[in-house]
Amino acid sequence: MATDPTSATNGVSENNNSLVVCFGEMLIDFVPTVAGVSLAEAPAFKKAPGGAPANVAVGIARLGGSSAFIGKVGDDEFGYMLAKILKDNNVNNSGVRFDPTARTALAFVTLRADGEREFLFFRNPSADMRFHEAELDVTLIKQAGIFHYGSISLIEEPSRSTHLAAMGIAKKAGCFLSYDPNLRLALWPSPEAARQGIMSIWNQADLIKISEDEITFLTGIDDPYSDEVVLRKLFHPNLKLLIVTEGSAGCRYYTKEFKGRVPGVKVKPVDTTGAGDSFVSGILNSIASDQSVCQDEKRLREALLFANACGGLTVTERGAIPALPTKDAVLQFLSNQK
Repeated sequence: MATDPTSATNGVSENNNSLVVCFGEMLIDFVPTVAGVSLAEAPAFKKAPGGAPANVAVGIARLGGSSAFIGKVGDDEFGYMLAKILKDNNVNNSGVRFDPTARTALAFVTLRADGEREFLFFRNPSADMRFHEAELDVTLIKQAGIFHYGSISLIEEPSRSTHLAAMGIAKKAGCFLSYDPNLRLALWPSPEAARQGIMSIWNQADLIKISEDEITFLTGIDDPYSDEVVLRKLFHPNLKLLIVTEGSAGCRYYTKEFKGRVPGVKVKPVDTTGAGDSFVSGILNSIASDQSVCQDEKRLREALLFANACGGLTVTERGAIPALPTKDAVLQFLSNQK
């Protein structure tokens, strides 16, 4: 098992309940230097760090929270670059592993003129797919107050078994489990495999964040705005909080006791990459400070407004990680909105 010469533990102590450990993929996004073109039309590409769980870890650290990332990259220039980016952003990267036989994952991403994102992935197989259970930093997982993950690591073995083992360790240690499915249909063998894979771990999460498109995909019902559809098809008895993000319109929230909507914030969008991950960072940072926020509607609404502002600020700049805001920037932005 390769370890990292650029490792940073950032003084994380045992049983640090405010620590958020993010598990999953970290990769290199290649983004066209010109906006509004297809991948084929792009004259050149600029590299940027990506991967939703890694973005969330950096977002939390940027907000002043305590975070760690667990995942696997290639034993290559890009892999070591990504590990260093985590360290430079005050994310504990001691759970990062390096694969000598598989490369760091690459994704070419563009926002076309019609507003749709186009993805082309190079993962055949990439290092994150080859993450073995024996490589897990079990001690780090047990230190977490919150364990956060997506669904991309569920697509293939051995990463699927590693993901399930990590969730089991976290659950047994009393961690709060946070799940953002982050559907990337092109990576799954079929839509049905995606639906089954995403739903296979649904009932174990304490918090789930989904988008309107994901509601339609997972339920097969065309009305993602229906509270009845969400509560009947997607809410489960162990869930403490279900959040539906609506982009610039804000978000909806559902708990056993209450439900409601928090409006979005007004910004001029430049690049929507990372907005959802920044939102997740915002809400998890609030929950990490005090998990009882999920039971108090007034405080939950404040936390969700803060998360909306995190997402909103992120779209005003290019790239995901460079655009993730600080806590001061979010509070300043919210005070200016009043």
